Amino acid sequence: MAIVPNHAKLRLAAGELALGFGVHHLRGSAVGMIAAATGYDWLFIDMEHGATSVQEATQIAIAALGQGITPIVRCCKDALFEGTRALDNGAMGVVVPHVDTAAEARVVAAAYRFPPLGTRSWGGPPFAYNLRPPGTAEAQAELNRNILVACMIETPEAVANAAEIAAVPGIDVLLIGTSDLTASMGIAGQIGHPDVQAAYATVAAACAGAGKVMGMGGVYDETWAAAYVRLGARFLLSGSDHTLLMAAAAGRSHFLRGLHPG
Repeated sequence: MAIVPNHAKLRLAAGELALGFGVHHLRGSAVGMIAAATGYDWLFIDMEHGATSVQEATQIAIAALGQGITPIVRCCKDALFEGTRALDNGAMGVVVPHVDTAAEARVVAAAYRFPPLGTRSWGGPPFAYNLRPPGTAEAQAELNRNILVACMIETPEAVANAAEIAAVPGIDVLLIGTSDLTASMGIAGQIGHPDVQAAYATVAAACAGAGKVMGMGGVYDETWAAAYVRLGARFLLSGSDHTLLMAAAAGRSHFLRGLHPG
């Protein structure tokens, strides 16, 4: 049985943007269908800031595998085991926040790659193969190629170490968490600050030098989103379910409040 395609990785391999739909509040099996129908490539199932359990995250992920969208989870930095459980139960990628050094990135890479590239344990239903995998060695090698692993860059230390982090084998993406980066810089929320622009340029150069992809989160202003995409950001967290819902709902209510009965 062929492996389920990783739509995010396919977009990135083609030099295109991979658009992520943030899952914070939604829990139903239709989440992936909604995201795919509205033009997204991957789900960002948030187990760091969301109250999503591994059970809930994996049920969303399993459903998404057949809905034309790739499920990727974010686990806490000190809970890498939740990422491995998610990978064993439907997820096709993991995002780890607050990775500041190459040593930390190597721990992340090892956790999510099978030997000889890492230390991930073989087990769990092979949902990536619709429960019909090839031989173990072939499946492990193919999963090593298809699982996406991202480290979040969220501090000046991480920016300074970006080239070393990008050089770690098994790390695919350096995803800038712009909200936490600005906070750690003492300029919270100033996504267009010159220091933030410089950080994006530094990470972009690190990714280009190592053949990795730069990602962008926390930038929803169209001017600055466009600027950072021009710098090279391609793995994009486009917004979360609640912010997208509120924006659409507010736009609709504003329109309807402006109507006057005849």
